[in-house]
Amino acid sequence: MELPLVVGVDGSDGSVRAVDWAAAEAERSGLPLRLVHASLWEHYEGVRPGPGTDRPSEQIRAENLVASAEERVSRLAPDVKVSTAIEPEDPVTVLLREAREAALLVLGPRGHGPLAAMLLGSVSLAVAARARCPVAVVRGGEPNRRAVHRRVVVGVGDHADSAEATRFAFREARWRRCELVAVRAWHGPDRRQAQARVDEVLAVVDGEYPDVVPRPELVEGPVRRTLLDQTAGADLLVLGAKRRLPPLGPRLSRVQHAVLHHAACPVEVVPAMD
Repeated sequence: MELPLVVGVDGSDGSVRAVDWAAAEAERSGLPLRLVHASLWEHYEGVRPGPGTDRPSEQIRAENLVASAEERVSRLAPDVKVSTAIEPEDPVTVLLREAREAALLVLGPRGHGPLAAMLLGSVSLAVAARARCPVAVVRGGEPNRRAVHRRVVVGVGDHADSAEATRFAFREARWRRCELVAVRAWHGPDRRQAQARVDEVLAVVDGEYPDVVPRPELVEGPVRRTLLDQTAGADLLVLGAKRRLPPLGPRLSRVQHAVLHHAACPVEVVPAMD
């Protein structure tokens, strides 16, 4: 049984964009799509049943949101198999549970209004840091989200997480039939080491995807600025991230935090367990 792409649905503009992006991703990959909404409506004080029903109004709203998202997917990608779930629980808890049986977890970067945007931004960061599957945060302008640049970029780091992220980036480039660029930032006398590291990572993965020809790109400068600059002309940026088993908790670097906040294209964070 193929694991699905799971999308967090909350009705915000960012969530709608995430649904659209995930529908396209499911269509090109051939994977099923699962639409998930989570809300703590059962814990809200004073929640009343909706008119003509004994169900809470927040539950009715959740059902309408998910139904609308499902209809949207059916229009955009009619051949994609879709399932849905509505959970009366904390969104982070639900999404992390869904991530145990997901090929990819897809999230929008923001929610409704200033306060909700902060809260849902925190949800996205928490899930990206702790999920056991790759997480995509759908950022950027419409050209980047619609994959007009035909370019996937993967950041090559120093640790084992780079190999898994690069493998994922190869798969994305094959699905999209587009260019794959392996980017490594370097400083001063470190260029040879940077080249050696890129060659090492590509050699591990390259044989698995013979139809994808990667292009190494070495850039002198800070890692954060290098990666953010790359996102302007990319459809997707893929980064590796370390994961630590409980009780040690999540680990995302400052660079990864910055990219998730400011990238001009969707970002995928791919976990590698310590």
